[in-house]
Amino acid sequence: MSTDTRMVLVSNRGPASFEHDESGELVARRGGGGLVTALTGLVHHRDALWIASAMTEADIEVSRLHDGGSFDWEIDDTTYRLRLVESDPDAYDAFYNVVANPLLWFIQHYLWDISNAPDIRADEVEAFERGYRAVNEDVAQAVLAEIGSDEDVVVMLHDYHLYLAPRAIRRARPGALLHHFVHIPWTQPDAWRVLPSGIREEIYEGLLSNDIVGFHTRSYRRNFLFCCQELLDLPVDFEAGTVEFEGREVWVRSYPLPISADNFRQNAATPEVQEYEQEVLRHRREHLILRVDRADLSKNVLRGFTAFDLFLSQHPEFRERVTFVAHLVPSRQDVPEYVEYLEKIEALVAVVNHRHGTTDWMPIDLRLRENLPEAIATYKHYDLLMVNAMFDGMNLIAKEGPLVNERAGVSLLSENTGAHEELSEYALSVNPFDVQEQADAIHRALTMSGDERTWRSEGLKQLVTARDPGDWVDDQMRDVEAKHRQAADG
Repeated sequence: MSTDTRMVLVSNRGPASFEHDESGELVARRGGGGLVTALTGLVHHRDALWIASAMTEADIEVSRLHDGGSFDWEIDDTTYRLRLVESDPDAYDAFYNVVANPLLWFIQHYLWDISNAPDIRADEVEAFERGYRAVNEDVAQAVLAEIGSDEDVVVMLHDYHLYLAPRAIRRARPGALLHHFVHIPWTQPDAWRVLPSGIREEIYEGLLSNDIVGFHTRSYRRNFLFCCQELLDLPVDFEAGTVEFEGREVWVRSYPLPISADNFRQNAATPEVQEYEQEVLRHRREHLILRVDRADLSKNVLRGFTAFDLFLSQHPEFRERVTFVAHLVPSRQDVPEYVEYLEKIEALVAVVNHRHGTTDWMPIDLRLRENLPEAIATYKHYDLLMVNAMFDGMNLIAKEGPLVNERAGVSLLSENTGAHEELSEYALSVNPFDVQEQADAIHRALTMSGDERTWRSEGLKQLVTARDPGDWVDDQMRDVEAKHRQAADG
């Protein structure tokens, strides 16, 4: 593969959302989340065009200003080459709010209570056909328009929103090299049997139209291979990580996503963070427990608070000595299950604070807002970081917190997070469904010897700084180049 090979990144969410500032000018606000962080790191290492959905009215306005084509825009001192894809609003609503979230998200995090939901009816099937399929086709056509007849191109698609797009691209440009990275867990075969067989097969055939399919962990890679064998009866080599599909050998790989330690440390040293630090220290009790999450069902917030409640009941000597600070960003409030979940979180916090609190001490300090500098300031001074997700693709918080923590803080880490494969040696591993084990882990962390805390803290820092996003990109590009050579030799 030559250095002139074109690279096209494709995702539902782009590097920024556009909006109008007070003067009416269009401005770009940098997006959050692991996917944007990962792809921004890739852009810094390789010249690439980034194709994404136009998700807001201002996104659509920017797309139309450029006749739906590609354009350059500077975001946080980085110039991006972008193309924003406009879809029919009703189609996009069905794509995003019926199929991608919650249907696929729930399947891939084992969130369905299958005795009660989901019920797949004509509405869901229509949402897939006229929404999910339509938006994927829109994105695929944008990719094809950009690459033209050039087959010396690498198209790197991302995540669960775009499982069908590779099929359309492959049919039109059979020589293009397609790579798809899935940023969330991949569940075992029975979880996928929730879907009608036709929809399920279309999703898998879309993904298997890629040359390489990537995941964060070996576990998710293995699950995908097992699904291909069990659900589609395809030839699978678990050791080599390959699937035979339509006469092609699809490579299935794991690429654990690191954080940019240097960039994050720079963020932690800003005056704004230091100002919040003073606030943290003014209100800090003897012990500080921290969680930083979206208020997503998969994050297991309720069991974390229940474990803290149990800990305080079983160890009353810690009353008025410990505060649990929870930075939670409300998530997907247009999905009824998420609205109900946030209500349950607030209700449980009220119960715990009423049961254990005093006139001058509130056990749980719930902060329902997105404020990264405030969260980073608290990262620096926790004694225990709770990451107890039921299932998580990677969970970058499990890496960010230990990196900048200055108090030899301990990490409580769910064995079902992607980060667990890398960090388990130095974290307190817990079963996310075992509330008593989590309560015991809280007690262990807050009574741990200084030597053990230091050993764990330093071990986590070494693991977190061992690789950076450039390594993540390089690992994938080595496989892309090897696959390209295989195709040329084949």
